[in-house]
Amino acid sequence: MTKKQYSAEFKEQVIKEAQETNNVALVARRYEISPSTIHTWIRRKRKTGSVSTLPKAKEARYKAMEKQLKEVSTENDRLKRLIAEKELELSILRELRDLSNPR
Repeated sequence: MTKKQYSAEFKEQVIKEAQETNNVALVARRYEISPSTIHTWIRRKRKTGSVSTLPKAKEARYKAMEKQLKEVSTENDRLKRLIAEKELELSILRELRDLSNPR
């Protein structure tokens, strides 16, 4: 039995479909892939944030991990700013509500 190689884009598409339909078996049948393969891809994506494997060479592996860490940190900062903005909006709306409807 030969081992098939799938592109990262294909894996991302399959994972997205599996999550949207909430049915891995159906997606696996559609693409003629084992459901356990899709589950492995989903698990790897949750763990590392990417479906692609890390390189075997130590230096390349460190660089890939540093790149992923930087991307995650940037996303985390962006989400923190978004939450702060939403909290401020909620605070302002609560103050307006209390001013227009005193208890």
